[in-house]
Amino acid sequence: MRLLGLSGSTRQASTNTALLRALQAVAPNRIRLDVYDRIGSLPVFSPDLEGAATPPAVQEFIRGVHACDGLILSSPEYVRSIPGGLKNAIDWLVSTHHVIDKPIALVHASHRGDDMLQVLRIVLATISTNFNPEIFFRLSLLDQTPDGIVQIVGASPNRLAAKTFLETFAAFCRERALCKPA
Repeated sequence: MRLLGLSGSTRQASTNTALLRALQAVAPNRIRLDVYDRIGSLPVFSPDLEGAATPPAVQEFIRGVHACDGLILSSPEYVRSIPGGLKNAIDWLVSTHHVIDKPIALVHASHRGDDMLQVLRIVLATISTNFNPEIFFRLSLLDQTPDGIVQIVGASPNRLAAKTFLETFAAFCRERALCKPA
């Protein structure tokens, strides 16, 4: 099972990226979690840049999404909404067919941010028939260093909760793959 974690942050020491990396560290052997943390390198979406004109960074991003069995998104809240970089990445995905049936789940690295999560859930339910809002993992990790986040997620009972989240999402991805028409 190959999952792709998409960080909605452009910060070098992002709490959201660190949460995805911590999940990567505790993932069971049968689950591979890659982390995409370069949304800041994607050019602003424009229909004029689709097709043969698609920039290489976008092509790489789209290939990664296409190749995975499911997406896990982790994002900060900016002004009670989705950060511009994440919205831009989603816009690039919407212009392709690769995200329509892609299983998607959310993780969140804060005790706050519910406004952003509500907006993001609406967007994800719009772009994918397989967004599952019930599969959700949340830890309050504000003001923690990336190394501290790895330790927090790796400690009991967080490790068990993180592994359960990953296994539940992987099972959902397998189930959705079996439901696809041949």
